[in-house]
Amino acid sequence: MDPADSAGRSATILIAARGVRAFGDGITALVLPAYLAGLGMSALQIGVVVTATLLGSAVLTLAVGLLSHRARTRTLLLAACALMLGTGLAFSQARTFWPLVVVGFVGTLNPSGGDVSLFLPLEQALLAHAGRAEQRTGLFARYSLVGSVTAAVGALAVRWTDPLAQASGLGRLDVMRGMFLVYGLLALVAVALYALLPRAGAEREPPRAPLGPSRGAVLKLAALFSVDSFGGGFLVQSMLALWLFQRFGLSLATAGNFFFWTGLLTAGSMLAAGPLARRFGLINTMVFTHIPANACVVAAAFTPTLSGVMILLSIRAALSSLDVPARTSYVMAVVTPAERAAAAGVTNVPRSLASAVSPTIAGWLLGASPFAWPLLIGGSLKIAYDLTLLAMFSRVKPPEEGA
Repeated sequence: MDPADSAGRSATILIAARGVRAFGDGITALVLPAYLAGLGMSALQIGVVVTATLLGSAVLTLAVGLLSHRARTRTLLLAACALMLGTGLAFSQARTFWPLVVVGFVGTLNPSGGDVSLFLPLEQALLAHAGRAEQRTGLFARYSLVGSVTAAVGALAVRWTDPLAQASGLGRLDVMRGMFLVYGLLALVAVALYALLPRAGAEREPPRAPLGPSRGAVLKLAALFSVDSFGGGFLVQSMLALWLFQRFGLSLATAGNFFFWTGLLTAGSMLAAGPLARRFGLINTMVFTHIPANACVVAAAFTPTLSGVMILLSIRAALSSLDVPARTSYVMAVVTPAERAAAAGVTNVPRSLASAVSPTIAGWLLGASPFAWPLLIGGSLKIAYDLTLLAMFSRVKPPEEGA
């Protein structure tokens, strides 16, 4: 197969697999807080379970980073699918707090609505080689676009929880357990897609090595991304949904509709990431779309009406993820090709660790005070990250932007 055709096929497969996984993530991110609340857990306990899932993802991503230059990426992706299948099966059977914490920690469940899983650095490293340098941001934008759209559809599917319970005669919690089973079975679809990755391309994977000449820049970026993720941990979709449930009595069906539309807004914004990055540069695109988005989060904390909050969170959804493909493309651009797998792991692991801490704090705050402290703290931290990133890296240009 022609190398260009092989690269294009690999990109299509990786983007399709991202879509399949995101559909499952969209379901579980909303079902998780409602399911745990239905089991009688407090906001703090729900926050601990969410923290366990994110902390476990960080540990798994670290393990992938350590193994990435020793094992074939295809092998690691298939192993991750096996773990995803086991996670769905185990979560559908666990009923009490500590077993759910353990399953959350060792599994692949993603409560964020984005992608913080061990799949991410593996797919990023492969996708970075699936096109020319000037195509990289566009590829990552399509990757994020498909993930956002299918996650939104997954959120919309949650609205059928109560109708399915009524039609089947099952309890509401039983239907939710079935949704965790669906999440696990989606791993089989991902396996079928990864099996289609061109073998010739896999044999010609670029050399991979631990961080070397790019170590300093990558470590600085990892530290900054950790601040961003610590702030973002207060705003993961599961905790944001829990706040809406508690503050405004939002139903699961209404939450599903709302996160569907915000997911589509996020997806649509991905289409603008490539053109904006080409026009204004990757760092400027990241910063000057992210600051207004997080200002909306801070404003939402002080907004007394549900309609006002929904408008602000919708504006945030249309802006907040424009930095995602730009950020990934920037990291892949400022390191050598051999360092890309390691750079993906090093920048994603601290992000996952940092975001894992916040949900427990957010759960405690939601239980202790009616004020939306998680939104205020999370939005403020993310604005501080944006300003620091601009100050430190505005002059560090990737090759396609010139010196």
